[in-house]
Formats: sequence, structure tokens, C-alpha cells
Amino acid sequence: MDKSKGKRLEKILINNNTYFIFLILFIACSLLSDTFFSTMNIRNIALQQSGPVLVAIGMLFVVLTGGIDLSVGSVMAIGASISAILIRDYNFHFIPAVLIALLAGMVFGTFTGMLVAYANFQGFVASLATMTIARGMAFMITNGTPIKLEYGTIDKLVKAKYFFPIIIITIMIVVLFALIQRYTAWGRTVIAIGSNSTAVRLAGIRTKRYLMSVYAVAGVLAALAGVFIAARSSTGSATVGEGQELDAIAACVIGGASLAGGKGFVVKTVAGALVLALIGNIMNLMAVPSYPQDVIKGFIIIAAVLLQIFSSKSDKTV
Repeated sequence: MDKSKGKRLEKILINNNTYFIFLILFIACSLLSDTFFSTMNIRNIALQQSGPVLVAIGMLFVVLTGGIDLSVGSVMAIGASISAILIRDYNFHFIPAVLIALLAGMVFGTFTGMLVAYANFQGFVASLATMTIARGMAFMITNGTPIKLEYGTIDKLVKAKYFFPIIIITIMIVVLFALIQRYTAWGRTVIAIGSNSTAVRLAGIRTKRYLMSVYAVAGVLAALAGVFIAARSSTGSATVGEGQELDAIAACVIGGASLAGGKGFVVKTVAGALVLALIGNIMNLMAVPSYPQDVIKGFIIIAAVLLQIFSSKSDKTV
């Protein structure tokens, strides 16, 4: 009986290791800094991570198919730049400006998806090309100069009097995609493609459409993340999102997703993104310089991957 309970407990720990990592790190951060658990700091983390969480979710669905999307950071810049230029130079209300930016993100994502699904490009190569194109277009749109926006426009998305819309939107998107992954045919098929694309194709399912769709979703979420950053800074810039694709991949890996495809969960990926956020936040509060932060983050990613490998092996024996 005791042995059976021990095995159940071990299985719970294995299946939920991402959440335990987050919880332990949260407690450690609270002990290391008196200001970490303050209302202002927690709110700042939520505002800062709204964008990265969306990018990580989009990346997850690409990873589930066994692909990778390096273009999400550049598509973030497209989202920020297009929305800013429409508001400042063409007097658009911020809502239609944001919608057009999301449409642009979908176009870039669909382009990458078409290269992968219909031209048989590797996701790495296709998204590398899109990354270069999107970043270049962002610099062309902005003329290489940050676009400063007037207060009372897109910054409404981060105002307390409107109940911090970007946080509310992010929570709604997390819930939506968690439900989509778990309960819809699209979500189950995406996982199946990553597990065994040949079997899915032989079952008569048009896998190419699903492959294209995951990149389109990643593009839309990346563009929205860029809009969120523009809202926080009241500035649209072509440098938005630099390196964000790597953080998104890291969030997926920390969340237990397999880069070979077929394994990964939305909520765990969000937890992975928040783990990275906590690490960055506590090091900033403790005045750790930026370069050592990158080193520490790299070792944490290695540790997370090793933990997932260990968990996978243990899961087979439990």
C-alpha cells in the first residue's frame, strides 16, 4: 500500500514538475527580495509578460507539429510598427489599427506556413526567411526611427482605470487555447501530426492545412504581443521582439514540450514563460547585470531540459 502511494506521488511530481518549479522559484524570489511580492511588482510582471506569454503559446502549437518558428520576434515588430504608424500618421483609432496589425501578423504566419506545408521547407529555414523579411519591413515602415504615440491612444490597453486590458486579454487567450487544445478536433489533430504525421495523412486528414494554420496562429499572437509592447511604451519600434523567439522556445521546453513534436500543454508553457519572468525579475531586483542574467538563464534552461528528460524516463517506469 505504501509502495503504491509512493508511486502515485512520484507520478504526480513527474507530471506536474513545471508547476513545482514555478512554485519553488516564486517562494525563493519572495524570500530573496522584500519588494518582489508587492502589488506593484506582481502587476508589473503581469504587464511585462502578457506579450511573451502569447508568443510562447503560438510557438507551442508550431512545436507540437514538430516545427519551429524563428520569425515571431520580427512579427512582433511588424505588429508594433503597423499599429503605431496607422495611429500617428493616418489618424486611425487604435482598435482598427490593432486589427490591421493582427491581419499583417496572420499574413506573415500564413506565408511561413505555406513554405513549410506546400513547398516542403523545414520550419527553421522558412521562418528564418520570414524573420529577415519581417524585420526589414518593420524598419522600412518606421524608417528606422521609433514612432512615439500620443497618450490616450493605444496606451489605454495598459491603464488601471480600464482594468489593465492586456492582462485580461492574455488570460482569455490562455483559457481559449487551453480549451482548444484539449477539446477541439483542431487541437487534437495538431498533436497527432507531431506524433505521427504519416498515420494522420493516411487517415485522410489534410495535414498541410493544419501545418499552415499553426504558423498563422503564431503570427497573429506574435503581432498582438508586439501591439502590447507598443501600448506599454506608447512607442512603435522595429527593434521590438529581438530575441523573443528564443525565450518562447525556452518557455515551451521548460513547460515540458518536446521539440520533436506531439507533446506539450498550453498551461505548462505559460508556467514556463512565467518561470523565465521570475528569474529576470528577481535578478533585476537584486541588481544583477544583464550579461550574467543571460548566463544564468542559459543554465536554467539546460537544467529544465535535463529534468524533462529524467521525467520522461521515470514516467515510463512508474
